[in-house]
Amino acid sequence: MVALDVEAVDYERYSNRQLAAGPLAVLVLALLVIAGWYAVTGAPVSPGIEFTGGVELRVQTTGGPDAIQAAFDREPTAIRTVAGSADTYVVTFQITDLAEAQSLADRASGRGLDVLSTQSTSASFAESTQQLAILGVVAAFVGMSVVVFLLFRTIVPSVAVVLSAFGDIVIPVALMDLLGIQLSLGTVAALLMLIGYSVDSDILLTNHILRRSGGFYESTYRAMQTGVTMTLTSLSAAIVMAIVATVFGVELLASIGTVLAIGLATDLGNTYLLNFSLLRWYRGLDA
Repeated sequence: MVALDVEAVDYERYSNRQLAAGPLAVLVLALLVIAGWYAVTGAPVSPGIEFTGGVELRVQTTGGPDAIQAAFDREPTAIRTVAGSADTYVVTFQITDLAEAQSLADRASGRGLDVLSTQSTSASFAESTQQLAILGVVAAFVGMSVVVFLLFRTIVPSVAVVLSAFGDIVIPVALMDLLGIQLSLGTVAALLMLIGYSVDSDILLTNHILRRSGGFYESTYRAMQTGVTMTLTSLSAAIVMAIVATVFGVELLASIGTVLAIGLATDLGNTYLLNFSLLRWYRGLDA
C-alpha cells in the first residue's frame, strides 16, 4: 500500500480543549439521538426482520405504494423502494405466525403484484439471533478494552483508545436512526469491523507517541502517514461499495458500506483530534 503525502498539521495552534471539543460534541449529540430514538421506539436502533421475526416480500407493481397497501388486509411495517428500479419494492411485515407468509404472497399475486421473492424469519429464531448479535458486539468491545489496558498498562492512553472506539460505534448507530438504516446481521458485522479499524488506528498513534523514538509531534506525523493512508483507503472502498450496491439495488451491501463509511470518517476525527489531545495532555503538553 502506497502511503499518501499527509500534510503535517500545525497542532500547536490549538489547545487540547479545542481539539477534543468537536469529537466530544458529536458524540454527545449522537447519544442524545439514540436516547431519543429509544424513548420513541423502545429500541436504540430499528431492528430488521432478522431480529424481530416476520416476512419480507420483494414485489413489482406500476401502481406504487398505494397499490401495495391496497393489496393486503394488514398494514405493512415498511415499504421501501429498490434503487435502480422504479417499480420494485420491498414490503416488510412483522408477524409471529410464519404460516401467514405464504398467504401474504398468495394475496399479493392475486391482487396483481408480481412477487419476486419471499424471505421469512420466525420470532423465536429472531430473538435468539438478536441476543447473540448483542452479545457479540459487547464481547468484542469488552475484549478490545481489556487487550488495550493490558497493552499500555496506563489509564489515560488506554481510556483514549477505548473512548475513540466507543465514538466510532455510537455515531454510526445514531446516523443509522436518522438515515433509516435498520439493524441487521450485515450492519452488526459492519459495527464489529469498525471496532477493529478504530483500535488499529488508535493503537498505531498511541504506540508511536509513547514507545517510538523522536519528538511528540514527529511521532504523531509518522503515525498519521500510515494511519490516514490506511483509513482513507478503507473509506474509499466503503464508499464505492455503498454506491455500487445502491445502483444495483443490493440493500444489505449498501447499508454495510454506508455504516463503514460513516464509522471510518468518524474515526479520523476521534483518532487525530480526541485521542491525540488526550495523549498530549497525558504527556504534559499543550499549545
